[in-house]
Amino acid sequence: MAKKATKKTATKKQTPAKAETKPEALNTKGKFYLGKVHDLKQNQTTDELVLYDPADLTTHGVVFGMTGSGKTGLCISILEEAALQGIPALMIDPKGDITNLLLHFPKLQPADFEPWINADEAQRAGKDVREAASATAELWSKGLADWGIGPERIQALADAAEFAVYTPGSDAGYPVSILASLQAPQESWDEHREAIRERIASTATAILGLVGFNDVDPVKSREHILLANLFEQAWSAGKDLGLGDLIRQVQNPPISKLGVLELDQFFPAKDRGALALRLNNILAAPSFQSWLEGTPLEIEKLLFTAGGKPRHSVFLLSHLSDAERMFFITLLYSAVETWMRNQRGTGSLRALVYFDEIHGYLPPVKEPPSKAPMLRMLKQARAFGVGQLLATQNPVDVDYKALSNAGSWFIGKLQTDRDKERLLDGLEGAAPGAFKRSDYDKQISALDKRVFLLHNVHEKQPVIFYTRWAMNYLAGPLTRSQIPALNKLATGAAAPAAKPGKPSSSAKEEPQMTPDTGALGHRPIVPTGVQELFMPAALGLEAAAQASRRSLPADAKRIGLAYHPALLAQAQVRILQRKYNLDFETYKASLVTDLPARGLRWEDFEHEPVNERSLEGRPQDDEALYGELSGKMADGAQLKLLERDFTDWAYRASEVQVWANEDLKVYAGPELTREEFAALCAQEAQAKSNLEVEKAKQKFETQIKNLQKKLEKERRDLSQDEQKANQRNIEAMGTHLENVIGLFAGRSRRLTTSLTKHRMSSEAKARVEDSKATITSLEKEMEAMGDEVQQVLDAIDARWDAVAEKITQIPVAPARKDIYVSTFGVVWLPYHRVSVGGREVEIPAYE
Repeated sequence: MAKKATKKTATKKQTPAKAETKPEALNTKGKFYLGKVHDLKQNQTTDELVLYDPADLTTHGVVFGMTGSGKTGLCISILEEAALQGIPALMIDPKGDITNLLLHFPKLQPADFEPWINADEAQRAGKDVREAASATAELWSKGLADWGIGPERIQALADAAEFAVYTPGSDAGYPVSILASLQAPQESWDEHREAIRERIASTATAILGLVGFNDVDPVKSREHILLANLFEQAWSAGKDLGLGDLIRQVQNPPISKLGVLELDQFFPAKDRGALALRLNNILAAPSFQSWLEGTPLEIEKLLFTAGGKPRHSVFLLSHLSDAERMFFITLLYSAVETWMRNQRGTGSLRALVYFDEIHGYLPPVKEPPSKAPMLRMLKQARAFGVGQLLATQNPVDVDYKALSNAGSWFIGKLQTDRDKERLLDGLEGAAPGAFKRSDYDKQISALDKRVFLLHNVHEKQPVIFYTRWAMNYLAGPLTRSQIPALNKLATGAAAPAAKPGKPSSSAKEEPQMTPDTGALGHRPIVPTGVQELFMPAALGLEAAAQASRRSLPADAKRIGLAYHPALLAQAQVRILQRKYNLDFETYKASLVTDLPARGLRWEDFEHEPVNERSLEGRPQDDEALYGELSGKMADGAQLKLLERDFTDWAYRASEVQVWANEDLKVYAGPELTREEFAALCAQEAQAKSNLEVEKAKQKFETQIKNLQKKLEKERRDLSQDEQKANQRNIEAMGTHLENVIGLFAGRSRRLTTSLTKHRMSSEAKARVEDSKATITSLEKEMEAMGDEVQQVLDAIDARWDAVAEKITQIPVAPARKDIYVSTFGVVWLPYHRVSVGGREVEIPAYE
């Protein structure tokens, strides 16, 4: 690739954002508009735009930043700029943040924001949803205008690419079929044998991980060796190998030897049967069918429409288990790698692969299935114009040897000094020539929210910049139940309907859909030993309709009450850490309305703690109808397993951040705000400063007293010397006058007496002058001593002021013995049954 002669990270003068910048004046000249240069020393953002050449991403980029650093906003801004430049992207979204990329509203009307407003957050702010939507629309309009972005640029973003959310293993969004990943590669086996074998190794490892074989060694694991040989035999002959065929071949392989050993000697038939059974259990599970249906994992079609328009495809993985995520990510990277090798070389950015959190997928020591294809892409994708943008909030547990292939490092505010030191170690290895560790250390330590350091190998110096306002509404993580509406927003056509489910309290979603009324009947029997509770029907019909943001027509008529089952899990968590003076209690609760067949992620159903005293032991209406109790919710043994799993999750998810000032040994729990803890630190620092000031004063007190004594003595001596001088002067004048009179009177007097008196008068005057000089010197010394004391006291105050500002946060997890599951069982949720226009609908009657 030819060496680039133009400067990549350019800056351009622009009217300050706070001035009325005309959006049409914004000209990025084909580069990514990331923000504005920020002066760390002055803590001020300048008017110079930071423009980033997209071609620099062919050498890949990595983004570091703790929660709240602005990392997600920066990454979404980069993806927005890629869309505006016509660059397609594949985005791996483990948490749900990147689904916000579909929330662009050119008109910036409150009605656009309203469906995505969190009702709970609005209520806590003292607003209803409509008021919160209006305030958010105003905030976004002003924020974008301050950064020179107008509605026409948002419209250009909406028109630039086709946006969609895919949900592998689920039909909430667009499902993804993995069958294409098991098809024989199109490349010639003879010409690309090594690359295809690398893909086989990753695929075999991913499949084994899906059925519980973790940390598989491709050389030592007989399961991996068998699967790899089966894939190689099929693919080398140009034949596809579906999952069904793979299971059958595991039982009866079309090979007689592995290495020099007979097949049954290397891998006995009984053991192969056990492996086949484990693989078949996955394939037979109803929930796995969604993996085999939907959009094929064909990269060309995921990057471009049939008409050549770029696509931005988000793969939401928050609903998957860890093994399922690893399985899909490995298949996706392998598919991208295969597609990439069939492209012509280029020096421009052809496509972008974004990974929102790489923790666990590119570790420094372990070798998960995802690592090999990710590493190969980092090393080889540049030649094909395919860039990777990798993000993480955990700088410690990533492979910096692999990341040394990244040319652009976006570094935001970090959690701990350990994170910073580990990152600096990695950056030093990636840029050993012009790297000055001490300079980077100071700059990274000074970074604040939305302020990033960009280290670009294509530039001579790093750039500190403040990120621009994202054009998309940053609503926070979205859940599966919101994805159909999100895809409809992007394309105007609904994606497959999602099953109803209770999202986390932080989710922004529309009112819960009405459950299926066709399965109502008599009250089912809850398994023996399982707790059964009833949520009170606290809302009347009108209040329930208002809470669900539904309007009731005039002919609406309530016809009864229905109960639908859910799994309620609630634990009281005590976090006790005497070292940090921490004794903190919290609650973790989940309300699962749609229990998945496998891979339950409690955080997807996290709920506000329930007042357990309000729960009832019997229904409010004996004539109520009930939804079906089925699956795991009807299986007592499975519920016991789920209770243990919930306890483990509550333990893992209850970590709190303790406020800490290690220098002052002051600590406080999460119940304090940062400002309140800062006040505590200031109070302690003031006390320590006062003690040190007293010690300093004692040190100077003796010296000051000695000077004062000398000064007082000199002043007394001066007074005495002045008196003597005056007396000698009078005597000298008298003697001289007497001599003159004697001359006129004819008397004579010895001249010596007059001279002696004159000499004694002069000596007295000299002693006066010496005393005055000494006093002046002592007074100056006293003044200098006072200045020195004040400087010492000021330095003490300044030092303790700086110590008071050294505030960090320390994660503290509870002990397992301090997790108390207070409620776990089936809870019946009440719904008003309402007849509307001859059809029956249900409206939630619980708060």
